[in-house]
Amino acid sequence: MSHLPTLIADLALILLSAGVMTLLFKKLKQPLVLGYIVAGFLASPHITFTPSVIDEANIKIWAEIGVIFLLFALGLEFSFKKLVKAGGTAVIAACSIIFCMLLMGMGVGLAFGWQRMDCIFLGGMIAMSSTTIIYKAFDDLNLSNKSFARLVLSILIIEDILAIVLMVVLSTMSVSNNFEGTETMFSIGKLLFFLILWFVVGIYIIPLLLKSCRKLMNSETLLILSLALCFGMVVLADTAGFSPAFGAFIMGSILAETVEAESIEHIVKPVKDLFGAIFFVSVGMMVDPVMIATYIWPIIAVTVTVIVGQATFATFGVLLAGKPLRTAMQCGFSLTQIGEFAFIIASLGVTLNVTSSFLYPIVVAVSVITTFLTPYMIRLSDPAINYVERRMPPSWRSFLQRYASGPEIANQENLWHKLLFAMLRIVVVYSIVSISIIFVSFRWMAPFLRENISDFWGSLLATVITILMVAPFLRAIMIKKNHSVEFTTLWNDHRSNRAPLVATIVLRIVIVIVFIMVIIAGLIKASVGLMIGAAILVTVVMIGSRTLKRQSILIERRFFQNLRSRDIRDEYLGAKKPAYAGTLLTHDLHLEDYELPGGSHFAGKTLMQLNLAKAYGIHVTSILRGKRRINIPGGRTALYPFDKIQVIGTDEHLAKFAEVLQAQCDIDQDTYEKNAMILRQLLIDNSSPIKGLTLKSSGIRDHYKCFIAAVERDGNLLMSLDADTLFLEGDVLWVVGEKENVYQLITPTSN
Repeated sequence: MSHLPTLIADLALILLSAGVMTLLFKKLKQPLVLGYIVAGFLASPHITFTPSVIDEANIKIWAEIGVIFLLFALGLEFSFKKLVKAGGTAVIAACSIIFCMLLMGMGVGLAFGWQRMDCIFLGGMIAMSSTTIIYKAFDDLNLSNKSFARLVLSILIIEDILAIVLMVVLSTMSVSNNFEGTETMFSIGKLLFFLILWFVVGIYIIPLLLKSCRKLMNSETLLILSLALCFGMVVLADTAGFSPAFGAFIMGSILAETVEAESIEHIVKPVKDLFGAIFFVSVGMMVDPVMIATYIWPIIAVTVTVIVGQATFATFGVLLAGKPLRTAMQCGFSLTQIGEFAFIIASLGVTLNVTSSFLYPIVVAVSVITTFLTPYMIRLSDPAINYVERRMPPSWRSFLQRYASGPEIANQENLWHKLLFAMLRIVVVYSIVSISIIFVSFRWMAPFLRENISDFWGSLLATVITILMVAPFLRAIMIKKNHSVEFTTLWNDHRSNRAPLVATIVLRIVIVIVFIMVIIAGLIKASVGLMIGAAILVTVVMIGSRTLKRQSILIERRFFQNLRSRDIRDEYLGAKKPAYAGTLLTHDLHLEDYELPGGSHFAGKTLMQLNLAKAYGIHVTSILRGKRRINIPGGRTALYPFDKIQVIGTDEHLAKFAEVLQAQCDIDQDTYEKNAMILRQLLIDNSSPIKGLTLKSSGIRDHYKCFIAAVERDGNLLMSLDADTLFLEGDVLWVVGEKENVYQLITPTSN
């Protein structure tokens, strides 16, 4: 009999313990994460009266895979568009929380005399709240639709991306053991460079790949392909010097922008749940009861720091962003816990061997305590708000009310802000793409051409190819936004704006000239004057080239089509309102969706017959019928039951139309009774008016709206009746129809 490998035996123990605890914690209505931690605690070698794992090294490998899947799934739920839509309030609040909590964590560690790296990692562990736990708490307390809850979830989105940045910085600091500001800034710059590069290239290529393979896709192939992309990016991130989890998160966020995102998220979820459970069980295995008892005071101190610090600094951050005191305190009291990212950062410290052994169980204990307290802290927010408002000096209250209203920004300043931000975004993104192309050319293409052609001609050919490859991007840097609405408005608004606007053009042209000079200098030996002249000449050709203009437009159009593909699909299916819906608010108009009831009086009528614009003051912009969408329907377009219609109108007109649709849904008791179907028997006697008539000539179906289910004749039941069936005296007809019609037929006979 073959010997069972220890890896399988350990996996069996982990899943058995996790399965039991999952059921138990589900019964207790507690987060499953805590159940996994308890399962790991019971399966660890620290507990002698229960079975324990044999080889912890294998479990650590599985746990690392679990982190990859957790971050990949988080990326699938994340979207860079969500990051943009989160708004300044969430950004300011998240940055305030993380910065202040980092300092608080480091301060607590220093107060206990811990090593510097332990203090830094502790600050990172307590800086982020738990997305999973807060989601569950809001759902249990029926708060998910509250305005402050939406703001909290926006803050968590920002914290997630900042947590990835923090992990990269901590990894760099741990490896280099360098705490200088220049090293940290270099790490952040490198992170942003690769983040933008991978996202831009990924959004351009991966949707095209998935689209080309769509006919070959089923659940199995989509799962394998998505995981292949995930682990491919994991290897790429590791090669670039980042953590594997960072690569998984990036690939997840890229796939989140594709049409297949929901399908990928659905099929990956079981795999993520499996390896995520193994990861959290491994977290519980790190908990030593003896160590928790030894460090009980640090656990209490860190717990108080998390609760008080998160509540205070989150409140301060939301207030700083211009929100009212009540909203700020509700947000602050909701964020008073740590969770999955604390475990991931703690696991990172253990993997890199830079943190002490006691730090992991301390953080786990703090997470368990703060998780249990989360619902109570959320409920405590209202009494705390009432107490603060009663005790707050009137001058403070007045100041906060004025501050929350926010200053108005002048229109011209707003135009300058939008224009400069757009130009900066274009310069940064296209510069990163150009730098990447130049790097590939210098590193691989130029040496290959020199080796296979000659040194001079290979260098010259590499120079020409490189310039041609970066030309569409460099032209976009110079030309984009020079004819935009903001640029034109500022140019025509006042003469004083023209010099700064011209300066923005000149500066971007200089950047392009520098790029071309770098390419020439890196590949061909030439004098400075020759390089400058060649660079200026190439720049002039780029500006005047219609071919480059067309290429630049096509590249950008393809990128934004891929970026918006999921939104476009959702808009088509009615799952999301069109992009123009938001601009209607400035004109007191709204776009709303309504479903036509099954019994609607509108069903079967054309839009011309209904004339909804005259009757209700609304306009139908689209009709969604199954998976078919009819935009700007004509007057001859008919409406059908259960059509989903999108209409534009004012609040008053939309409310009136909604009342009409609701009234068509309501059916009174008389209607139910009137349409009830009954079965009655009718005896054909000598005085019956239908005696001697056929089924067709009797008019039972046409006149009385009934039908004969069967005829009982001479003790036999006739089921198959045709139009020529003759009714004879003594026949018993089984009549089916609406109650009123049936009695109208049988009453004369009974009388």
